[in-house]
Amino acid sequence: MAEPLRALLAGGGTAGHVNPLLATAAELAERPGGARITVLGTASGLEHTLVPDAGLPLRIVPRVPLPRRPSTDLLRLPARLTAAVRAAAAAIAETDAEVVVGFGGYVATPAYIAARRAGVPVVVHEQNARPGLANRLGARWAAAVALTFASTPLRAAQGRTEVTGLPLRPAVAALVEDRATDDGAADRRRLAAAELGLDPDRPTLVVTGGSLGAQRLNEAFAPEASALVAAGAQVLHLTGRGKDADVRGAVTAQGPGVAAHYQVRDYLGRMELAYAVADLVVCRSGAGSVSELAALGLPAVYVPLPVGNGEQRLNAVDVVAAGGGTVVEDGDLDRAWVRAHVPALLADRDRLAAMGRAAAEAGPRDGAARLADLVLAVARGGGHG
Repeated sequence: MAEPLRALLAGGGTAGHVNPLLATAAELAERPGGARITVLGTASGLEHTLVPDAGLPLRIVPRVPLPRRPSTDLLRLPARLTAAVRAAAAAIAETDAEVVVGFGGYVATPAYIAARRAGVPVVVHEQNARPGLANRLGARWAAAVALTFASTPLRAAQGRTEVTGLPLRPAVAALVEDRATDDGAADRRRLAAAELGLDPDRPTLVVTGGSLGAQRLNEAFAPEASALVAAGAQVLHLTGRGKDADVRGAVTAQGPGVAAHYQVRDYLGRMELAYAVADLVVCRSGAGSVSELAALGLPAVYVPLPVGNGEQRLNAVDVVAAGGGTVVEDGDLDRAWVRAHVPALLADRDRLAAMGRAAAEAGPRDGAARLADLVLAVARGGGHG
């Protein structure tokens, strides 16, 4: 019988780092022999609650932000990094880790450095089309680099690079499996519609800016509720926490007949329900959203966040090039754009179906399994970066 894999998974801060980490941990645990997983994270990120909730031990490493420009933080970096590397090294030694898997974020850099010093092979998973600083560093000596998007310019210096896709949350992965057949997709749609209070037979638009919301989407879609409903559609609009009052007011002002088919919620914890009923999704283009929608074969209008280093626009490049979605710049999304494009798109069933097929073919749909294969090959193959 195979011995359990001893793996240290490093990543935290945001759901974008924690969700694929947890999905990979769950997949590794299902492999022959199982796995003894320890997670490196911070005391303040989402991992502080999500990792223990998943039944995994969490080792705390001090946050080490890597300054992008000269600042007082740059002066504090050596001391912070030394303390964090020491904590990561202790975790590697005490768990006798065979492999370190990094998902980016504040804890990844010290984990990579500590692993290199200990002679433990590193696997890097990069979720974005534009790599972050931590993963650019880790890739320099990684035994393998796993990419969500084929266009990501990140390569393993002394090993292999593979496009694994994004390890999907178990609830989304289960929906991907169910949607593989027409009957499965129809069953999940009916169940989700009943739970959400929607009509399973009506074309459904899902508008979401994520848990924080997107004011641009809220302001563009709510005033056009009557036009969308008049086109025969129903809308599930997720405004972001605490941002639903204005949207609800704008929809209600257009009459009870409109409000009956335009559902406003500030947040939906089980996004797989929204995905199960959606015919078209309008959202930002974070790596998680793009990967999940592509895996599910859902056509989308992506509105990249207009701040940061531009990675959101790049995240959508591959699926849009394949025909699985379209990009609208944040500054171009307004009421006029919604009125001119969205009702017609929702009414064009053939185009939506073609977009969905293209999205499903744009990249891997089994990211957790592919990444687990890569991790096991590195750990058991003895390849060191």
